[in-house]
Amino acid sequence: MTLVELAARLGSTEGYESLSTAAGTPWVAVRLDGQPSPSFHAQPNCPVVGIVESNEPPQEVPEVVDVVAAPEEAATVAGAIDRHPVAASVLVRLLRHNTRVGAPDSAFAESLAYSTLQHGAEFRAWLASRESRSPRPEPAAPAVLIERRDDALRITLNRPHKRNAYSASLRDGLCEALELAMVDDSVRHVVLDGAGACFSAGGDLDEFGEATDAGVAHVSRMARNAGALIDCLRDRVEARLHGACIGAGIELPAFAGRVVARENAFFQLPEVGMGLIPGAGGTTSILRRIGRRRLAYMALTGARIDVRSALDWGLIDAVEEGPGL
Repeated sequence: MTLVELAARLGSTEGYESLSTAAGTPWVAVRLDGQPSPSFHAQPNCPVVGIVESNEPPQEVPEVVDVVAAPEEAATVAGAIDRHPVAASVLVRLLRHNTRVGAPDSAFAESLAYSTLQHGAEFRAWLASRESRSPRPEPAAPAVLIERRDDALRITLNRPHKRNAYSASLRDGLCEALELAMVDDSVRHVVLDGAGACFSAGGDLDEFGEATDAGVAHVSRMARNAGALIDCLRDRVEARLHGACIGAGIELPAFAGRVVARENAFFQLPEVGMGLIPGAGGTTSILRRIGRRRLAYMALTGARIDVRSALDWGLIDAVEEGPGL
């Protein structure tokens, strides 16, 4: 489809309604190379994939386009959307919204969308596909360690036995630690890092599916929001990352004013593949850093982004070479 053809379809009621996941159209592909850009007065209720033949995308891409890809990449994007069309549609509509609003409104919208998808068929199917496993017993050590030295506060995620999976206990400990810096102006520098093999492998899958009320899940998420606290403190926060930084493991540190990663760090957003969307603030924090289309590609495909690509995109600010940070 050309951009002109897309604009014409969106200009009619019948055409607009047909360009929707609910109407059986999970995505739309448009060619971008050398085309005029018409005016768009509506956006479809499904992802729009812009296909470019050259290595470099056009300097100007119409706002209606959600992700830009070469033909081979576009096939990967389309396949991912086909597997979870509802989550994909919600993601791109949310990102369109969040580019126009501030952090509080984007956090509110993300929480509503995530809570809704938690009760959707795609997520329930993913839950049903998982092998039933007994949760590991938790060690006596706190989920978050706090160390104060002079004017610096070091906050360390401390669930190395679970690859620092973002659980309710870790979230609560992180919020409590960040609140210390919020109320103490003498804390001039906050360092956020993780113990063990990686910074964080994302949400604790053993706790997925526990929410039984979408409304309660939403208000709970808004009441205890580590990303919002990091955002408030961002000029004082430096995140130091290593190993796997998946889901919340990159969504949260992306709020920090400075993000430094080791060479072995890598980054992924797997939530759409579960029938969800990033839900720890990534549609605000990562959007801010790499833009809507790169974030859409990263989240739709679940692609693993290496540390050098992350630096080039602006997802991180520096790479630290050597054994430690």
